Amino acid sequence: MNDTTPATKGLVLRSHARYYDFVARLLTFGQGGNLYERLVDLARLAPDERVLDVGCGTGSLALVAKARVGPSGTVHGIDASKEMIERASRKTRRRGVQADFQVATVEALPFPERSFEVVFSTLMLHHLPRPVRRKCAGEMARVLRPGGRVLVADFQTPARAREGWLARLHRHGFVTLGEVRDLLTTAGFRVLESGGVGVGDLHFTLATWQGDR
Repeated sequence: MNDTTPATKGLVLRSHARYYDFVARLLTFGQGGNLYERLVDLARLAPDERVLDVGCGTGSLALVAKARVGPSGTVHGIDASKEMIERASRKTRRRGVQADFQVATVEALPFPERSFEVVFSTLMLHHLPRPVRRKCAGEMARVLRPGGRVLVADFQTPARAREGWLARLHRHGFVTLGEVRDLLTTAGFRVLESGGVGVGDLHFTLATWQGDR
């Protein structure tokens, strides 16, 4: 694990690492486990695939992804927060799961071109300024193999404004479904499917990368 804290223009959740899983459960109304299973289903994850989780947080999605790709598949996660990566690494070691985590930024993914069949970006895009989102989309395209898939999931604007303590937890912002679709198509992806995740205020977009044409 790389412990060097990189420079990024995105929001880095350092002190949040110790209670990130608790907050995620609250924001998904206790359906965190179901959420990760749903996301790997939406990404059409299959055995033996190579997977990258961009902005992996504490590694919860990586655990589910590794179970789906099996012993011959590989799962990598990156996050700009050293604290998140430390928790993700401890979590996978405790459960005996083989997954690799690195401290890195979305602006410069530390992998060669065409390294993965599937890339996830979940609950992360809203932390990035728009220029960094574009760099992130370009980097995800760079590391995907032709025919590979990207699954982006994030918070949408709620139908009703929240009030009280939950609203304060959810003050980080939102990304619309249209913004995600435009971001991916501009980067050269072809959108396959999009809509509500079915958990909380989350939407998803699944797109494929056909390679340079």
